[in-house]
Amino acid sequence: MDSTRVTEHPTSHERQRPSAGRPPAPADPRGALLRAPEPLQTPGNAPLSAQARTGDAPAGPSTASPCPRSSSGGQGTGTPPSGAATPSSAGPGTPASAGAEHSQPSAAESDPHRPRPPESIPVQPTAEQDRPGVAGGKDRRGGGQGLPPAGPMPMRRDGDRLRFVGAATRRIARGIDLDEIVMGLCRATVPTFSDAILVYLRDPLPVGDERPTGPVVLRLRRTDRIPEERDSEGGFIAALQPETTDLSSVTAELCEVRPGGALAEVLRGVRPVFADAPAARAALPELLGDAPIVPGGQRAILAPLRGRRRVIGAALFLRRPDRMAFEADDLLVAAQLATHSALGIDKAVLYGREAYIADELQRTMLPETLPRPTGVRLASRYLPAAETARVGGDWYDAIPLPGSRVALVVGDVMGHSMTSAAIMGQLRTTAQTLAGLDLPPQEVLHHLDEQAQRLGTDRMATCLYAVYDPVAHRITIANAGHPPPVLLHLGGRAEVLRVPPGAPIGVGGVDFEAVELDAPAGATLLLYTDGLVESRLRDVWTGIEQLRERLAATAQLTGPDHPPPLEALCDEVLDMLGPGDRDDDIALLAARFDGIAPSDVAYWLLEPEDSAPGRARRLARRALSRWGLEDMSDSMELLVSEVVTNAVRYASRPVTLRLLRTDVLRCEVGDDVPQLPRLRQARATDEGGRGLYLVNKLARRWGATRLSTGKVVWFELNRS
Repeated sequence: MDSTRVTEHPTSHERQRPSAGRPPAPADPRGALLRAPEPLQTPGNAPLSAQARTGDAPAGPSTASPCPRSSSGGQGTGTPPSGAATPSSAGPGTPASAGAEHSQPSAAESDPHRPRPPESIPVQPTAEQDRPGVAGGKDRRGGGQGLPPAGPMPMRRDGDRLRFVGAATRRIARGIDLDEIVMGLCRATVPTFSDAILVYLRDPLPVGDERPTGPVVLRLRRTDRIPEERDSEGGFIAALQPETTDLSSVTAELCEVRPGGALAEVLRGVRPVFADAPAARAALPELLGDAPIVPGGQRAILAPLRGRRRVIGAALFLRRPDRMAFEADDLLVAAQLATHSALGIDKAVLYGREAYIADELQRTMLPETLPRPTGVRLASRYLPAAETARVGGDWYDAIPLPGSRVALVVGDVMGHSMTSAAIMGQLRTTAQTLAGLDLPPQEVLHHLDEQAQRLGTDRMATCLYAVYDPVAHRITIANAGHPPPVLLHLGGRAEVLRVPPGAPIGVGGVDFEAVELDAPAGATLLLYTDGLVESRLRDVWTGIEQLRERLAATAQLTGPDHPPPLEALCDEVLDMLGPGDRDDDIALLAARFDGIAPSDVAYWLLEPEDSAPGRARRLARRALSRWGLEDMSDSMELLVSEVVTNAVRYASRPVTLRLLRTDVLRCEVGDDVPQLPRLRQARATDEGGRGLYLVNKLARRWGATRLSTGKVVWFELNRS
């Protein structure tokens, strides 16, 4: 004959299933099995014999005797009348009667194959189920149906509470950020411990040891409850899954804690209290406003959330009036939940602040926007190694240089820590300073190597430094242990440039070598860090070959005469990363070489003589006439005369004059004097000092850059 058992679950209750032929369950070594208070009945209203329960041969007619009726007149309830003996004709070893609600199972029911009860505790029974007037403490709506599926056992033993607290704290501890921890608290307590929960947190949450200023304000962070569903007989039963509800619509979202008020006293006391306690009765209206959502009696617990140094919020646990009220030991459970949640929230706030600092550090270390130099277009990407390692040592940069040139830099400091990011920032600043001196690429790497050695003996980095000249259509590259760049030609051919590998920065005593290569118009140079091409699944040279093939395949989509757009090209390159390829952070810099046509360049050498300014005006007028820009001659002649006059006054070698026609009209004047001119306000009695003032007023932009052989003063005019 089939037997029926009830298995407890933390948030659900299994339906009755036949278990004929299955061995009985052993006693749980952590405590007694939660069993129904009476044996379950078969459709024939016969109690299960010991032989049927243990999975032996089916009992004969003499084994099962008719079940006596209960004293209340119900049929098939399985509860014998007072004083009646329980049938025991199944043979020796059969219990004389069903055990109490939490009785220890007998040795005859031992079964090594049945799983033990789960660690968590089922939801609380309703008041109707726990009422003593009902036979066996259970609600019976029909004969022969046994224990209703929605009637789990109450949490009354210390072992039950310990298992629940253990499971709940593990669920809370799994959260990393603030929302995960608060949601873990709600999901762990509803419906196992309470029917609804409201979680209030300070706004704003204090971070670490900082002292918050202003009044203490609590904000409703999350609410969860058990949704109510009607059963077949019109009553309400607890659904098995909690849901976020509109409790926030009937409660105050913000609550200012008045100093010396009832709510402040409860929060200062730290310990959870029942809602019917005098302190809680005065504190709840201050917390909830006028919302009548708190049931009467001991069916609500107000638990302060105390972090490491201060109270950071409060949690309100609620049970419906038709449910069993909280007990005194439930205050200890609420205290444990509140303590673990508050400490987790404290750590989440500190983690969020650390992640914010890391993001800000990384953002400030990398260029916020790329410049727009003449003759080249730029695009970049940066990807951290992971969400938990947002700071790395990879960087990229584009630095405008005199003569419309641009320096392209990409580097990688070993490690993914704050120290690596700090070293990266120092090296990037050093590279910008060296680029402003217009040093050759190999000299820049040499000085970076010296700077890395001054920072420490274990400060290692790789770097690639390239200078592009749009007028000469040439690029000069020096490498310090970095992966080689890839050049995508206009026709769709991608090649890995042959550059000397060099030693990483920080080794010391290494000579770096630079190579000069052609940079044809329409070509694209791709600089990257090793995180793009190297991972645990592939070596660096395999990744470089895959990158070259990916670039060539992308170029074929746009045709041989149209290079792919830079932004789309960067996205296509990053799409080559598959699962498991993100072992390192990635910096990517793409440069499209447009160049400047020779017909748009005019260049002269002027002797440092008094006649040089007049000759410069005539040459500039002729060039503008050839380009069809005669309307700009007056402004150009005035500014050229002032800049050339300042140059020839102190120069001892020929002065260079160059005009560039692009989207703007640019003039560059170079001399061998390293001192940079400074804009100043000339006095009324001064004979000079007004040249740069005119340049500053009439030019679109202007500047001066120091070179290794002197300086260059330049200005730009908008083309009309």
